[in-house]
Amino acid sequence: MEPRARAGKNVGKETFNAKEIKALLYAYGDVQEPLPETVRVLDEIVTEFLEGVCFEASRHAQVAGRQKLKFDDFEFALRRNPQYLGRVKSMIEKRQKIKEMRRTFDQEDDMLAQEHGKDNKPSTREDELLDLDDEDEDLEIKETTSTVKSGTKRKRAAKDTGRI
Repeated sequence: MEPRARAGKNVGKETFNAKEIKALLYAYGDVQEPLPETVRVLDEIVTEFLEGVCFEASRHAQVAGRQKLKFDDFEFALRRNPQYLGRVKSMIEKRQKIKEMRRTFDQEDDMLAQEHGKDNKPSTREDELLDLDDEDEDLEIKETTSTVKSGTKRKRAAKDTGRI
C-alpha cells in the first residue's frame, strides 16, 4: 500500500508512550511539560517516518524476492539521507560488538571456572553419599529418568554388579 493511502490510518492514535516523547522533547531543549498537542504531533511525525522507511525497505525486499527484511533493505531505504544511514550503521555495529563481547565474556567465565577446577554442573550431596564418579554418571541418569518398575530392576542389577 502506498504511504499516501495509509496517511489517515493512525491519525489521532498514539503509537509511542507519551512520557518517552516528553522526555525526548525535554532532552532536545523543550520545556519539561510540553503541550499535549506537541506530543501528539511528534508522535504522528515519528510514526509516519518509521512507516515510510519500513514501507521502502519492504518494497526493496519484495523486489529482491524475499519476505523477510534484512539490513540491506533498510540501507537501501535510507540511502538518500547519509545522516540516518550512518546512525543506523553505527548502532548495528555497536550491537554486534556488544554481542561479541558478551560471547567472549561467557567463554572467559567458562575457561576461568575450568582453570580453578570448578565444573559448570553443581555437585550434589547425593553424589558424595553414593561416591559416584564421572564414569558412574550414566547410571545415575538412567535411575532418575526411569519409571518405578524399571528403576527397581536397574537398582537390583546395579547391586548385583557391585556398583551400589
